[in-house]
Amino acid sequence: MKYAFIASQRTHYPIGFMCRMLDVSRSGFFAWQTRQRTPRTDTDASVREAIVRVHMATRRRYGRRRITHALRAQGWSVNPKRVRRLMREQGLRGVRKGRFVPRTTDSAHRRAIAQNVLQRRFSVGTAVTAWTSDITYVATREGWLYLAVIIALKTRQVLGYSLSDRMPDELVLNALRNACHCEAPSAGTVFHSDRGSQYASNDFRDALGALGMVASMSRKGNCWDNAVSESFFATLKAEEATEPYATKQDARRAIAQYIHGFYNPIRLHSSLGYLSPNEYARRMQLADQTTSMRSAA
Repeated sequence: MKYAFIASQRTHYPIGFMCRMLDVSRSGFFAWQTRQRTPRTDTDASVREAIVRVHMATRRRYGRRRITHALRAQGWSVNPKRVRRLMREQGLRGVRKGRFVPRTTDSAHRRAIAQNVLQRRFSVGTAVTAWTSDITYVATREGWLYLAVIIALKTRQVLGYSLSDRMPDELVLNALRNACHCEAPSAGTVFHSDRGSQYASNDFRDALGALGMVASMSRKGNCWDNAVSESFFATLKAEEATEPYATKQDARRAIAQYIHGFYNPIRLHSSLGYLSPNEYARRMQLADQTTSMRSAA
């Protein structure tokens, strides 16, 4: 305030006189005047650019939490409040998940039903080795396309998936074959699904038996018993399949790109400490190798 007064009165009184009267130094006044002339550096400019890059690279899928973790992984020192403020200033926002209501389960059949072995033990740190699976629908202007996925519980990786115009038993069998090409299940791995007729078919149960896997099914009408698969579908429909695809071929291509090009290798997963499924799996493998080497020594 004193420096501002001196600047406003300098044409009427000597600067030295006013500095003595106000008990400030001449050098302090001139330093303040220099600062006033120098444009202030926008300390948020570089962070703002980094936020935009992450937002666009993820096709506007990330909100402030994942963008914060993505920036920290790149070496930026930022907190969620700052990221939220800068995103709001630029009109950026991540896509929001709507409530997911499954509509593809046909449990009105007389096929064998497995007990719920998994019992909602969904934590990546659980001792249970399990795969979860479910079926959903994808809208296209050529009609419905049905998607079956298989997810590794401990890494949240989509190990296999299958797409079809209908929902035959072969839909989930193909997804299982694809998952096994990606990762051979260890004996005793739990395979958890809903009570859909495809999972209860003789062919599918025989396939699980041949692999040494243990069948597990949700309770009737309880989608929360299969929350990992349901969560993936909610994410897919919020981030990728937001509108009907023009063709079924477009849908196949986009879903393949989403799973292999974004979800598994890049997307930061809150259940994995904001690592991608592939990176989390890699770290798990390194930890297991280190443990084995120590045991051998």
